[in-house]
Amino acid sequence: MALLEGKVAIITGAGRGIGREEALLLAKHGAKVVINDLGGHFDGTGQSRSPAEEVVKEIRAGGGEAVANFESVTDFKAAKRIFECAIDNFGKLNIVVNNAGILRDRMIFNMSEEDWDAVLAVHLKGAFNMSRHACAYWREQHKVGNILGGRIIMTSSDSGLLGNAGQSNYGAAKAALAAMAIIVDREMARYGVTANTIAPVARTRMTVEGVPSSMFAGEEKGQWDAYSPANVAPVVAWLASDDAKDVHGEVFRSGLGGVWVLKGWSTVAMVAQKATWDPVELGKRLKDELAKDITKKETLGGVIKTILS
Repeated sequence: MALLEGKVAIITGAGRGIGREEALLLAKHGAKVVINDLGGHFDGTGQSRSPAEEVVKEIRAGGGEAVANFESVTDFKAAKRIFECAIDNFGKLNIVVNNAGILRDRMIFNMSEEDWDAVLAVHLKGAFNMSRHACAYWREQHKVGNILGGRIIMTSSDSGLLGNAGQSNYGAAKAALAAMAIIVDREMARYGVTANTIAPVARTRMTVEGVPSSMFAGEEKGQWDAYSPANVAPVVAWLASDDAKDVHGEVFRSGLGGVWVLKGWSTVAMVAQKATWDPVELGKRLKDELAKDITKKETLGGVIKTILS
């Protein structure tokens, strides 16, 4: 039996890049998939039905089942229609992959209110809209004894988890998604639902914008492409399955042939004394501890580089 046989999934932003690869893999493993994509440019402007329709054709050509949906996740009522698209076409919903996103990079002193609002609307509000409708549905179904094993998978980013200059809007949204998954998981675990997060490392329209192609190795024909978004999809397929029913509120950095299990905002050092600190003395102690942490990070960076070389 296929890993996702009998499951129904919605993947937002599934017309290209990471979402497309997730959709293809989930369908390959037996899921029926709603391919949601507005079909806009990487900055959120424009609209086209072609990306979603092409993925549907590809899935159907491979013997899978899929339908296209062109609604915007930023609108609460439109997100409800995306949810209803799954119910109307496939009779139920088991999986929501919140992947839709746009990019409007600016340094904070140049960022407009529109740039901020647009990015958070797609990434953060869009994920809320989709998760809200799905969770209400799973809760109601659970009450009548229909346990659907709901799965929510958020898409975070290194920008949100590790930080990246020029992306305060994008990074803030991506960090919030990881926190949101932990909270939603705690709220929904009693209903058999899990919520987890991935942080992809891959070449997409957004990541290559303004970046020299030489930074993305492995594109030569016949070579394994380390930066292919296809390398992100396997952990999503697994998290969407019944096999991952006991995985709650985790964050997985995925790509380059690796999967890292991340823990955010964990204590790495502490200074304490049984007295109120003098600021100067406290500063000295904290700088010592921060220096130790920097050394640890540099060591980890060297290990990662060795793995990729």
